Amino acid sequence: MRTSLKTATLAAILIVAPLAGAYAAGHHKGALDATDPTDMTGPRVEALIEQVQGVHKGIVDARQANNITPAVAERLEMRTARISQAAEKIAASDHGRIPAAQYHDLLRRLDNVDQRLRVDTGSGFLMGDGADGGTYPNG
Repeated sequence: MRTSLKTATLAAILIVAPLAGAYAAGHHKGALDATDPTDMTGPRVEALIEQVQGVHKGIVDARQANNITPAVAERLEMRTARISQAAEKIAASDHGRIPAAQYHDLLRRLDNVDQRLRVDTGSGFLMGDGADGGTYPNG
């Protein structure tokens, strides 16, 4: 039960954190500000939030189905949270936008978490003999 509460709390933080920063920033807007610099909008931000939520749902579903241990779920959630926090920080520093290069890097990192989840649940595949953790090419 305690692990479920941790997971639920982390899930709530992941879902709410990007939106909370944008909401809070809107209440501190100066009179001369033309735009809110932390307004997290745009197709890249929205797509990234949806991807983070999708990976998070996969982690929660795998944990509830006992396909991964609580420790594995927590590790994957922490990696997902770091990606979400990085996206929020980038968007906050660039007037609510995520530049293409950083967006693709964040998606790559999120895809790595998703692939790790699939491997940990047995629904993914390792490339090579697995000696390198599934990275390709197998050195």
